[in-house]
Parts: sequence; C-alpha cells; structure tokens
Amino acid sequence: MLNCTPKELKERTGGVINPAKTCQPLGAMYAALGIHGCLPHSHGSQGCCSYHRMHLTRHFREPIMASTSSFTEGASVFGGGANLKTAIKNVFTIYNPEIMAVHTTCLSETIGDDLPTIIRTAEIPEGKVVIHANTPSYQGSHITGFSNMTKGMVNYLAEATTETKKEQVNIIPGFVNPGDMREIKRILKIMGIKTILFPDTSGVVDSPMTGEYAMYPRGGTQLKDLVDTGNSKLTVALGSYASADAANQLERKCQVPAVVLRTPIGVKATDQLLMTLINKFTVDIPVELEEERGQLVDIMTDTHFHFHGKKVAIFGDPDIMLAMTEFVLSLGMKPIHVLTGTPGSGGALGTALGNFEKEIQELLQEAGVPGKVKAGGDLFDLHQWIKNEPVDLLIGNTYGKYIARAEDIPFVRLGFPILDRSVHSYLPVVSYKGAMRLIEMISNALLDRADRDAKDEDFELVM
Repeated sequence: MLNCTPKELKERTGGVINPAKTCQPLGAMYAALGIHGCLPHSHGSQGCCSYHRMHLTRHFREPIMASTSSFTEGASVFGGGANLKTAIKNVFTIYNPEIMAVHTTCLSETIGDDLPTIIRTAEIPEGKVVIHANTPSYQGSHITGFSNMTKGMVNYLAEATTETKKEQVNIIPGFVNPGDMREIKRILKIMGIKTILFPDTSGVVDSPMTGEYAMYPRGGTQLKDLVDTGNSKLTVALGSYASADAANQLERKCQVPAVVLRTPIGVKATDQLLMTLINKFTVDIPVELEEERGQLVDIMTDTHFHFHGKKVAIFGDPDIMLAMTEFVLSLGMKPIHVLTGTPGSGGALGTALGNFEKEIQELLQEAGVPGKVKAGGDLFDLHQWIKNEPVDLLIGNTYGKYIARAEDIPFVRLGFPILDRSVHSYLPVVSYKGAMRLIEMISNALLDRADRDAKDEDFELVM
C-alpha cells in the first residue's frame, strides 16, 4: 500500500499492481457450472485448474469440481491434442457427466491447439456432449471468459426447431451469485413468464447439505432447455459485458430478438427489466412486486440523510459497476472514483468495454458529479485516487480491505471475489429486494463509522 503523502502522488503510466480482476478461464469455469450435469474442463496445466477451483471454492464455500488436460513439458512442445482426447475418454468413463465444457488456458492458446478439430475426432459416448470456448488468460478478464463460455453454449447447443417462437424468455444473468439468479427466477415466476435462465449456478454452488455427496447437484440449466433457447420469443441479457455476446449470437443463429439491459440493481434498472418484459409478454406487474418497489422507495426516503453528499469509490466488474454507479447516485451519493479491472481491448467485447468510461461519465455528468473513471485499471490506481481525493465509503471485493484499512474508510464488500466473509453468495443484491439489502449494508457501514467517531470524541472529552 502507499505510504507517501497526497502531494507526492503522481499518476502511474505503466505496469499493473494488484489487478482488479482475474483471468478468463475462471469465468468460463463458473459459467460451465451453470449447466446441469456439466464437468468443466481446463485444457492446460494442473496448476491453472487448481487455482481457479480454489478461488471459486473460497468465494462460494462449496466444492468446485473440474478436470484438466494436465499438460507436461511434452504437451507444451508438441501440443495438447492427445491429452484432451485422453481426458475426454477418461472423464466420461470415470465421472460420467452429461456434458463437458472445455476452456483453454494461456499455455494451450499460445501453442495454438485446434479445439474444434480435436473434439470432433475424440471418442465421445453416444448421448454425451462436449462444448468449448477459447479463453486465453492474457486477454480480457474473468468476465470475458464467462461471456465466451456462455456464447459457446449458444454455438453448440441452441437450435430453432419450431416455426413460431414459444411464449418464453431467455435470461442471461451475467457473472452474479446464485442468490441473484434465484431472485431473477423468483421475479419471472411471480410474473407468470416461462423462463430459461442460462447459465444458472443456483442449486449448484449453493446446494443444500443432504448427508450424501452429489458430484452433479440438482441445479443448473438442463441441456434440453439450452437447446430450446433457439425457440424463445425473446432473450434478455442482463449486463452488456458478460451477457450481450451470447444474446447477440443467439439472435444471429436462431433469430431470437435480443435486448441488452443493465444488471437489475436498484430501482431504475429493475424497472427497466420489468417494463421490457410486460411490453413483450401479455402480463401485468404483480402486486407483490409493486409492494416491494414501494418498500424500497420508502426506505430510500427514510434513509436519504445517511447518504446525501457522501463521496464513494467503487471498483469491480463492469456490469456491476454501471448498475451500482446508477444506484448510489439515486441515493444521493457521489461516486467520484469508479474503476474496473476488465480491460477494454480486443474483439466485440473489447469494443463495448471501450465505452465503459463513457457510460459512467454520462451517468456522472447527468447527476452533476465530477469523477475519475477507468477501465483496465488496478487497485494501485484506485489507492492513488483516494490518496489525492479521499472518500467516505469504499465498495468492492475482498481486496479493497487493504485500502480501507490503510485509509481508515468504511468498506462494503460487493462482487467477486469475497473471500473473508460467508453467506453473501446466498443473498441477492439484484431487484428491489437486493437493493434493500445494499442500503442496509451501506447504511450500517457509514453508521458504524459515525458511532465509532462519536465514541472517540466522548473518550477525548473524558480524558
């Protein structure tokens, strides 16, 4: 962490220190876990697979199963085709998944393994499926990997088999917790709209304790439903960076219209989701959801003095950052520092990410709040900003605690990964219910700080 005074700090122009992201294969592994009966497969060395499994296990407090091609020096020189063919044969023989989802690592990408050809010539048992996504670690972030694997699901599985589209909607939730996915499904169920949520990690990385080990829990999107996504009336991508590529690919492949919305955090973003749905389907907003919205607005009104004018720094994944910036502005706060570690270069996703800074700045300008915004930044950048312009609150993943500790700032944990707290993955932050939880977390962090300061003042008066 930084030990110099604010006057000594100058903007760094090169290098990466404490990146606010991790690599593509982790996101691909998480997306693959959202398919029922799926075993993610890391086409690379054992170390890569072990790291990604460990990181997901620490965040979700659940055992994460995945296999690996186990590259050695020979595979690094001659290619990993033989390793992958052997892995496919062994995985179906020993572990018997319904589907294998193969993702690459930087090693196999550097070699240039031709995965489609390798998979096509492998021994795949009848009735079993193997899909893949290219996820080089040296490009993008875990969000890019999630997007690529979700797009791979569409490429391999989605089919348009009916003449007319069915009265059902595809929802691509983005890189969010299983608690958020459950909440999205709850909303659609209340509205009476048949839904295919993919990927869906609820019931997989938040499965209950039953006394018996299940390598493939009951949750996840069924293969038949992934095929049926090509027959849906509409696809809604929640988050333009983790979900839009798959939705657009499904539109091109199966002519399913795609709508890209923000992650539904807060009043405005959740309203947009509900209005999109009622405009496409002959349903009304249920009274239950109207009541939840009213409760949220009432809470925002009752607690506005906790937040008004407070300066906040936010960092994390781009979809969450866009939604959270909009939400904290609606609370009357000033998000003067907004940063994502996901870079903005390369491919369609990169083109979209190039607009991250523009989108955030438009939100800030509309609210009359000047602020710093950066895509492809790191936590050293963020710490520099906070040194130069202090804030009242920091929001981000576990790694923000070092900045919060160094600068004595109240800290709210949000996003991925959260490694030093538990239960968070079960509780949603999306929808009106999730926004209520966020308000409680933010309000408590600020009030705890205020209480501590008051106690310090009382102590000084006594002394």
